[in-house]
Amino acid sequence: MPEQGYILMGLDPGYGRMGFGVVFVNAGKIELVDYGVMVTTSGDAFETRLLSLANDLGDLFAHHKPHAVAIEKLFFGKSSSTAMHVSEARGVALLMSAQSGAPVFEFTPAQIKKALTGNGNATKSGMQKMVKELLKLPKPPKPDDAADGICFEFGQKRKV
Repeated sequence: MPEQGYILMGLDPGYGRMGFGVVFVNAGKIELVDYGVMVTTSGDAFETRLLSLANDLGDLFAHHKPHAVAIEKLFFGKSSSTAMHVSEARGVALLMSAQSGAPVFEFTPAQIKKALTGNGNATKSGMQKMVKELLKLPKPPKPDDAADGICFEFGQKRKV
């Protein structure tokens, strides 16, 4: 890839599954480079799961060397214990981003939905269809966590 473009990484925080997407942006064109999900083992101690995420994120940052990172701002749902664990996993992602030197941009899901589709209340399937179209993919990216990681880059590319 030519050097005048830049690499953006999007992260959808979670402690059981953390989605990510990596795109290359050059001259207004966006190319999907990589996406997927980092998975931790539910039977492991929580701190072991966080370490696993840190190691996977370290490998991801070392491999792709993103110029910037977009990550979801959390909102608290019904389960405060789940929200706490997700926020701790998000903290690991923020730490690894800072260690890489990449600036971090935070977005709410509604901000990303609006940036991507024009509708802050867009459905998950609507978001995936738009990602498919914008990136000229043969089918929408799966699983949902990985697709969400890709979506966060569309808010970010307007900031870099």
